[in-house]
Amino acid sequence: MVKLQKVNPLDDATLDELGFSWHTDSDGTKYVSDELVKISSDEAEAYYTATNEIYDMYVEAAEYVIENDLFFDLGIPFNLVDTIKKSWENDVHWHIYGRFDLAGGIDGKDIKLIEFNADTPTSLFETALLQWALLKHNDMDENKQFNNVYEAITDNFKRLITLFEDTDSFDEKYDGWKILFSSISGNDEEETTTKLLQQMATDAGYNTGFEYLENTHFDENGIYDADENPYEYWFKLYPWEDIAHDEPELATTLTNIMQNQKAIILNPAYTLLFQSKGMLKILSDLFPESPYLLKTSYEPLQGIKQVEKAVFGREGANTKIINADSSVAEQTDGPYENYKKVYQEYVDLPKDVNGSKYQAGVFFAYEACGMSFRKGSEIMDNMSKFVGHIIA
Repeated sequence: MVKLQKVNPLDDATLDELGFSWHTDSDGTKYVSDELVKISSDEAEAYYTATNEIYDMYVEAAEYVIENDLFFDLGIPFNLVDTIKKSWENDVHWHIYGRFDLAGGIDGKDIKLIEFNADTPTSLFETALLQWALLKHNDMDENKQFNNVYEAITDNFKRLITLFEDTDSFDEKYDGWKILFSSISGNDEEETTTKLLQQMATDAGYNTGFEYLENTHFDENGIYDADENPYEYWFKLYPWEDIAHDEPELATTLTNIMQNQKAIILNPAYTLLFQSKGMLKILSDLFPESPYLLKTSYEPLQGIKQVEKAVFGREGANTKIINADSSVAEQTDGPYENYKKVYQEYVDLPKDVNGSKYQAGVFFAYEACGMSFRKGSEIMDNMSKFVGHIIA
């Protein structure tokens, strides 16, 4: 049973002042819960350990996919295969951050991987800042969380230069390189998240700029803002698969930019391998004894309850929960129906006394660095609620 602690919520005016404008959902309900999930220090440590081990398995699985040319199996667009290979070959293409979605981990339940949001994960602002602010607002100890997301991602920006060395050596190697941050216009959540990442990079010591994606310029010699200022790094809060499908010319240009070593793109193209839910099947095959993995297949599993997912589905869209007798228990519509499907063994999520379900989200930036929860029903969609946590 999920244990909860009631808190006084931050009012809308305060949230707006913080830049958190998406505090109210379309049905008028509050997106941020006025309760915190209570976890123990041992449970926090278990989430940390599990996430680090799962990431290591993803790295091995990605190498296996590349060596065996399994891109089609993962639904990878053909026009990004060379880009993925190029980004994988050189350590300078550094994975800045991602978020694992996990079942279990509470009240003795085993931690199980649901999926990995490796390319453009949401809930960063909420996890890094908002749940910390909730503790402070309620005169609670802000250190009573598994949450050093801000510091970890800031350090990871330094690793663009130091790579595997200690980030203390950053200043010795930094030579004034610049990072341009981009999101599409008209989406407050994505723009605020992108500008939060920009602030992290600024804190790390970089010169940074922001430009809407539609105003960013590209040619084979580099990446530029609207004033034609060039940048050595470009962070885009825009999915790689959308670039491949909706902007094929840009996909080709970005490949040429990388091959010509004119700019480095963040998150790297190889995170599309991690992002694909097809990787869940590869992991299941390679690590059948892992306690963190659920059996997953490209074909329906026989005789067990399972979840059908689109390999590049988001926010719970185009998801089916299928009973052992093949009847559909629940399903959602969405824009991802044409993507390849995977079938993952069903696992029940932890519940509170009212029957609401909770899914843990653990951020990864070089190592596991912080967590929060989503509260919802059987399928977590874009109407699920954000819930902070406290180590009790």
